[in-house]
Amino acid sequence: MLTHLHIENYTLIEKLDLDLNNGFSVISGETGAGKSILLGAIGLLTGDRADLSVIQTGKQRCTLEATFNIEEYDLEDLFNQEDLEYDPKECIIRRELSANGKSRAFINDSPATVSVLKKLGNRLIDIHSQHQNLLLGQEDFQLSVLDTMASRSDLYLSYTEAYNKWRQAVKNLESARTSFEEDRKNEDYLRFLVSELANFRPQSGEDEYLRQQCDMLEHAQDIKTSLMQGYGLLSEGDVPVTDTLRQVRNQISSIQSYFPQAEELVERLESCRIELQDIATSLESEGENIDYDPLRLEELQSRLNTLFSLEQKHHVDSSDSLIAVLNQMQEQLDAIDNCDEHLKHLQEEEHKAHKAVEDIAVKLTEVRTKTAKKVEKEIIAGLKTLGMPNVRFQVSITPTEEPTPKGMNKITFLFSANLGADMQNISQVASGGETARVMLSLKAILSGAMSLPTIVFDEIDTGVSGHIAEAMAKIMRNMGSQGRQVISITHLPQIAAMGRHHYKVWKEETNGITRSHITYLDSKQRINEIANMLSGSSVSQEALNNARALLGLQQ
Repeated sequence: MLTHLHIENYTLIEKLDLDLNNGFSVISGETGAGKSILLGAIGLLTGDRADLSVIQTGKQRCTLEATFNIEEYDLEDLFNQEDLEYDPKECIIRRELSANGKSRAFINDSPATVSVLKKLGNRLIDIHSQHQNLLLGQEDFQLSVLDTMASRSDLYLSYTEAYNKWRQAVKNLESARTSFEEDRKNEDYLRFLVSELANFRPQSGEDEYLRQQCDMLEHAQDIKTSLMQGYGLLSEGDVPVTDTLRQVRNQISSIQSYFPQAEELVERLESCRIELQDIATSLESEGENIDYDPLRLEELQSRLNTLFSLEQKHHVDSSDSLIAVLNQMQEQLDAIDNCDEHLKHLQEEEHKAHKAVEDIAVKLTEVRTKTAKKVEKEIIAGLKTLGMPNVRFQVSITPTEEPTPKGMNKITFLFSANLGADMQNISQVASGGETARVMLSLKAILSGAMSLPTIVFDEIDTGVSGHIAEAMAKIMRNMGSQGRQVISITHLPQIAAMGRHHYKVWKEETNGITRSHITYLDSKQRINEIANMLSGSSVSQEALNNARALLGLQQ
């Protein structure tokens, strides 16, 4: 439950520290006094989008902070999942907005994103504003009511998984059909390309090999001359290098008997002579093998040009990439040749996945049908206590032709408040006051199923008055007595008198500046406030007596 709210420099609120209580509390105040400001602050703390215009004029920053008691709400898994610091007793959410455009949020001093605020906020508090009454006529909302009451998240999760698998199977089948149709249109050209590359038979690393061979043949004479000249310098001529080394070796060998170091030098000289002799032999052999062959050069250049042309044609830059293109195109042809069999396999997968979805959808429908009876019974009972003795309410469940993300059911709330009137879609026949009463009844039964710690009703009493308002207040007070916190923002004295705790929002103007405040009312102040709600600005003795009477009823 929400135990404390701190607001600073937020629109008309300069600074506010508000302690809140368990059970049923009411907030009253004149229109425009600032009740919506409180809801806006709570909304920001639970993930609403930030608007920098809420920062008080002249201030650089506004700060919002809410403290929640979470002892009984089993939120540790959520905190661990989001890598947040966890306190089993208390959760503090803080949000700071700066005039420079920066927004920061923290949960127990751990930085948090807006999406995490919203996820946690959905587990801590439910704010029912007037525009939410419009949800009553929306099929998604009606379906969510039914599924929440069913409390079969396991079955719903199984359906969602099966549905996603089926949709993926459908996507795979459609993609394959589109791909095969496109490939078949280009099949002849594809076969030509494959044949062209297959006949050319590109080899790995061939482009580099061909360039090297062409360079060698183009410079064959230069290569041959250099090799043979090198051979000549080593082994021929007036003073061959190898003969000179032999002579040096012999000369040094002659002093070995009296110059011990000569032995090593002789070995090294002999090693050099043998190596140079081997090099000379290689130069001679390579030189004899080099010949200028114009026909071979033309052949290699032709293949290299063809290779470059094919690489450009297929937008690659190497023979290895060209081989990969050939393999890919061959796989496409193989797929075309086997497309009928592959499509048959994908169709079987789709049918199998569709059957799995239908099987779970049948179970989901059974659960929803059973739950619908319970919802109908409880809603009718609640509405009768709210002054609708002839009400009829039905949850219509009709099948859909194909699975949807939420099942194979179309849900419609049918409603009639009067005798002799046919039941119709509730969005078409319910008045504003009737819609408010239906929503309150729904919230009453949903609050237990969802185990929400805190529920805030923003003028749920719109369109009702008198004993109906009193009946609505009793429902909210009963919700608050079941271990949760219920807060009602109201203009009706009948509802205000039912609260265990009463807060008043008011504003004042000082030196041309308007500021909003909120005050916890004691017993005497409550009498005056309810009397004011009964009679207006001029409080009569009769209004005071009526206020005392209303407060006496809630004791």
